[in-house]
Amino acid sequence: MITRLNPDTLPKNPAFSQVAVIHPAATLVFVGGQNAVNTQGEIVGHDLASQMEQAIKNLIAALAAAGATLKDVFKVTIYVVAGQSLQAGFAAVQPLWDIRAHPPTISGIFVAGLARPEFLVEIEAVAAIQTGGQS
Repeated sequence: MITRLNPDTLPKNPAFSQVAVIHPAATLVFVGGQNAVNTQGEIVGHDLASQMEQAIKNLIAALAAAGATLKDVFKVTIYVVAGQSLQAGFAAVQPLWDIRAHPPTISGIFVAGLARPEFLVEIEAVAAIQTGGQS
C-alpha cells in the first residue's frame, strides 16, 4: 500500500523517509492543520512540547474518523513558530508515535506566526488506506 524509500543516493535518518510511493487502490486521507486545542476549544500548554503532544492527539482523532491510523500516514508537514525547538517537540510526541516504525516523509517549516498568537505548532498529514479499510 505505502512503500517508503530511502535511496542510497540520499542521506538516511530513522525519523523520516525520503520518498513515499502510494500504490493503486488506495484511499487518500488529508488531515488539515491540527493544533493544541482540546475538544472544549481550549489551548493545551504554553510550550512547544505540550502543544505538539495535543496536536498529535488531534491528528490521531482526525485519522480515526476517516478509518486511518498513524501507520497509514505517509506525509507530515509541521509548522512551528520561529524560535521554538522542533527537536523538543519530536521528543514530546515520541511516546505517542514511534515514527521509526513507519517513518513518513516530513517537512518542518518555521513560520512567523499561526492562526492564533498562542499557537506554537500546527501539523497536517496525508494518509493512504486500502479502499474499504486500513492498510
